Amino acid sequence: MQDWQQSSYPDPAVQAYEPAFSRLVLFNAAVERLATGFRWCEGPVWFGDTRTLFWSDIPNNRIMKWDEETETASVFRKPSDFANGNTRDRAGRLVTCEHGTRRVTRTEYDGSITVLMDSLRGQRLNSPNDVVVHRDGTIWFTDPPFGIAGNYEGNQAQSEMPERVYRIDPATGSITIVADDIAGPNGLCFSPDGRILYIVESRASPRQIRAYTVTAVGGLTDGRVLIRADDGGAADGIRCDVHGNIWAGWGSGPALDGVMVFAPDGMRIGRIRLPERCANLCFGGLKQNRLFMAASTSVYAIYVNTQGAS
Repeated sequence: MQDWQQSSYPDPAVQAYEPAFSRLVLFNAAVERLATGFRWCEGPVWFGDTRTLFWSDIPNNRIMKWDEETETASVFRKPSDFANGNTRDRAGRLVTCEHGTRRVTRTEYDGSITVLMDSLRGQRLNSPNDVVVHRDGTIWFTDPPFGIAGNYEGNQAQSEMPERVYRIDPATGSITIVADDIAGPNGLCFSPDGRILYIVESRASPRQIRAYTVTAVGGLTDGRVLIRADDGGAADGIRCDVHGNIWAGWGSGPALDGVMVFAPDGMRIGRIRLPERCANLCFGGLKQNRLFMAASTSVYAIYVNTQGAS
């Protein structure tokens, strides 16, 4: 990667395709690189009470943290069992997808780790990838075989179960298979009201983002393709803002690397260019109006004129 430095105002890296996107960005906010020197950044999650961003550096087998007050990055956990996706549950605890142990875990307040799921009916998960929490407290995650395909981001192994999307109810311990017909289930997020679940199908050609209606009993119905990456881009991690717009990590070359933004109806409305492929993102900061982007070897951020959906 070539040397990178912050752009001038307005940042030419922020590109509006539709007027709707212009209302979501700020003319005097530019992309900033917060930290660099990693191998593959994934799974950013914001902890507002400590003003800290956590993310996974998968091949280096560690979870990193960045402190907003000191603007410094340091190691939070190493080894991390090749952690990938991270989120926060309704009690403020870190929930993590681990490739190395093929499980989903929760970090308790005292630092101990609780295994939420690692198998089903005696068969091991593949390599949990991304994870989100519904407003009712249930935990939803994708389980493709990416982390067991080799030894770079996990431990090479054979799949024991199909790739699926699961729902865990921590209150009862019940586990539900909510989707088993998605080729390479990857990033996922809920709409602001929790009634729609968006899932990236990364082994479709082209990649696509599917939308499902969340039922009253915690299932999925009415699956449909909302967005197709007809530009050849690689959609990855996704998050919604309070207006229901979908912000997606994007990549596959300099012409596509960064973040693509879509209206709730799937229309592409804007883009944030980055010098690296963006794997995942999250909203954070004091007012949830700062977009953090985990992009290959670096983590970037930009203030926006919207907020992340809770």
